[in-house]
Amino acid sequence: MNIIKFSTETVTLAPCVATIGFFDGVHKGHRFLINHVIQEAVDSGLQSTVITFDQHPRQVLQSDYVPQMLSRFERKMSLLANTGIDNGVVLHFDKEIASLSSYDFMKNVLRDRLNVKKLVIGYDNRFGHNRDEGFDDYVRYGNELGIEVIRNQAFVLNGVNVSASVIRSFLKEGEVEMAEMCLGYHYTIMGKVVHGYKQGRKMGFPTANIDMSDSHQLIPAPGVYAVKVHIDGENKCRHGMMNIGRRPTFGGDNITLEINIFDFSDDIYDRILHVSFIHRIREERKFNNALELASQLKDDRRLVEEQFLKED
Repeated sequence: MNIIKFSTETVTLAPCVATIGFFDGVHKGHRFLINHVIQEAVDSGLQSTVITFDQHPRQVLQSDYVPQMLSRFERKMSLLANTGIDNGVVLHFDKEIASLSSYDFMKNVLRDRLNVKKLVIGYDNRFGHNRDEGFDDYVRYGNELGIEVIRNQAFVLNGVNVSASVIRSFLKEGEVEMAEMCLGYHYTIMGKVVHGYKQGRKMGFPTANIDMSDSHQLIPAPGVYAVKVHIDGENKCRHGMMNIGRRPTFGGDNITLEINIFDFSDDIYDRILHVSFIHRIREERKFNNALELASQLKDDRRLVEEQFLKED
């Protein structure tokens, strides 16, 4: 994929079929849309282009908005590259872009700068300053500007219209397998290993505590999960179990993310971990004491290992 960072500089693109969106997570619905773009491009003898943004538009439009991303920007671009699209155009979304009407955006950006000949619109996608405008308006503007506007159908999976908001809803309920079904891959978070409370070590279950404060990624519902762990810079995939929660047995207040990596004892402080969610074992619970919790953790590990045997 040819990555183009759109700015005030001149961008020279071959005539193309394009689509536009934030593409958080690059889920199955997105890939269904992108496949439509690629097929239209092949049929028309044009290039295929995805137009996306370097930050979520609501981060510009709402100063207090805290995004809950399915993927970091670098991961999103990697997933887009794997779709087979020719070009990935990254727009810097700022107040100037936000102020453009859909007509001006189609004229000044899509037609004049990016050489878009056909625009494939997601079934529920709207763009431009006036969000009251919709597909029929885009078709009318396109007729005037020489851009054919095509509506893409929703991607329906088991009766669900796959979208980023639906996937976020699944993750907030701890339904990581439903999220995986819609994403097409295990939901994965990334964070740095930091020092924790070391309560797990005292119980025979040392944990790597990860800090995600800078990632803006969505944290799934509290509970215990079977996870796969990749340490940045290593190829090996390790099995483990992860607790997300407030550590109620020890009177905790803040949400912590603690991973017990099976049969592993290396010092990995300050290393980056990629943690993929496989299955939710149980909800977080408060136990009467550390011994009771340690006994439960042994049962949790057994259930997690059984889950990985099913996968194999």
